[in-house]
Amino acid sequence: MNLRDLQYVTAVAELRSFVQAAERCCVSQPTLSMQIKKLEDELGVQLFERTNKSVLPTAVGERVIESARRIAKEVDGIKDIADAAKDPLAGPLRLGAFPTLSTYLFPALVPFIRQALPRVKLTLVEEKTEGLIQQLKTGQLDAALLALPVPEEGLEAECLFEDAFLLAIPADHPLAPRKTIDQAELAGQSLLLLDEGHCLRGQALQVCQLNGANEGQDVRATGLETLRQMVRAGLGITLMPRIALRPNDEQVRYIPFSPPTPSRTIGLVWRKTSARTALFAELGRVARQAAG
Repeated sequence: MNLRDLQYVTAVAELRSFVQAAERCCVSQPTLSMQIKKLEDELGVQLFERTNKSVLPTAVGERVIESARRIAKEVDGIKDIADAAKDPLAGPLRLGAFPTLSTYLFPALVPFIRQALPRVKLTLVEEKTEGLIQQLKTGQLDAALLALPVPEEGLEAECLFEDAFLLAIPADHPLAPRKTIDQAELAGQSLLLLDEGHCLRGQALQVCQLNGANEGQDVRATGLETLRQMVRAGLGITLMPRIALRPNDEQVRYIPFSPPTPSRTIGLVWRKTSARTALFAELGRVARQAAG
């Protein structure tokens, strides 16, 4: 058994394909299949169920794969320690963010990173919060921009900025002339919300529950731009984070809330075991700048 064999096993487990796993590992498919078969013979157990249409880990295979992932993460940790010692502000950086943040922050953040961290090779990943946390824990991501708190063991977080919510309403709505609005005035209002799985949906629901507002049941959007178009079309009102504002939109009014202002806390999250704390400190600094 060697690290290469474990790399093959985890690749097949993730991709559910010997062909795709071989491409990722830069070997031929027969070579990869033969090495995994040798590993199965060495262990005396079957790791994968193989058919012409699918590849599935067996029960014992799942346990072996989980151990292989932990080993791979430890190996990456050793490499990170060495790389950080040589140049803490260089090397590959896999950074994730959830869609209602990444769409608006990534375009502003990339130029700041290129200027402040020119020796970093940046890879950006957009994924829902649950997926980002899982990728952090398995080592597929180095860091992620998430809404805090993140109640997960083994992760470290630094608060970056508060992203206040505003009320987005059609320009001809009765509330449109208002300069500010109290949260209590949401009572009885029906708000358009994102679909299940978006962390912003949970944050908006919390505001609704605290203030007696209701969820609009007719439509569930998959992104903030869909919600904006619905508001623009006069189909309802919604909460919009400040980072996503379009101030020159004549068909939508964004009304700030009077204190206490509802908001989400955006932070940078990474594994506690990571050796790249100096890089994350600089990344946090430029993320604050990019957010304005």
